Amino acid sequence: MTDPWADPMSAPVLDLNADLGEGFGRWPLTDDEALLSVVTSANVACGFHAGDPTTMRWVCERAAERGVRIGAQVSYRDLAGFGRRAMDVPPDELADEITYQVGALRVFAQAAGTDVAYVKPHGALYNRVVTDAEQAAAVVSGVLQSGGLPVLGLPGSCLLEAAAHAGLAVVTEAFADRAYTAHGTLVPRREPGALVLDPDAVIARSVRMACLAAVTAVTGEEVPIRARSLCVHGDSPGAALLARRVREGLESAGVRIEAFA
Repeated sequence: MTDPWADPMSAPVLDLNADLGEGFGRWPLTDDEALLSVVTSANVACGFHAGDPTTMRWVCERAAERGVRIGAQVSYRDLAGFGRRAMDVPPDELADEITYQVGALRVFAQAAGTDVAYVKPHGALYNRVVTDAEQAAAVVSGVLQSGGLPVLGLPGSCLLEAAAHAGLAVVTEAFADRAYTAHGTLVPRREPGALVLDPDAVIARSVRMACLAAVTAVTGEEVPIRARSLCVHGDSPGAALLARRVREGLESAGVRIEAFA
């Protein structure tokens, strides 16, 4: 996988990912059609925090048509809480649930003529495996049971450390519209200022992370952040338009948008 800073004389290379397929039954949430015209990688909900079989199939088919890479967006089993509630799941059970989710999505991806290219945890699980080595190891175990796919996650996290130790490819990720702490972790959503709401600020932060590998923490410190993929959230109002503006801003700054998988 390409290191976006491997050659300081060349243009940075960045993947754009978004969470897709997060509706359920008759209740749509993300504008999947519009987002698939912008992103290079789609984190598809696998039914545990959102999504259902028909939605999974539809998103996989549209992603395959557009050449967008498909990732399994795995989570705790928490439909009611959208996967954002803290849960304590035994490691063996969690590993099996990761395998189950990847396997379910893989059937639809392969039916669409492509395959699942990577795995990314969602919500509470994503945040938990930044610092919880046991839960991170369980996720990695589930990924290994699924065939050993690349893992997308926060730089410096226990998850990426465990994945690399297990021989899996790891991909570092930054967030266009989430605030950072001085330690390079995400500000919890329940805290003020966790989301960056000003579109111009989101674009400027994205360009700075791509070109200078840095972001300003919510407390003012400069934080280094080297990421191969940038997440633009799909479940906020106007998300598709913002994602397009972010892509245009990055390309105007000389950033090459390219999938990592």
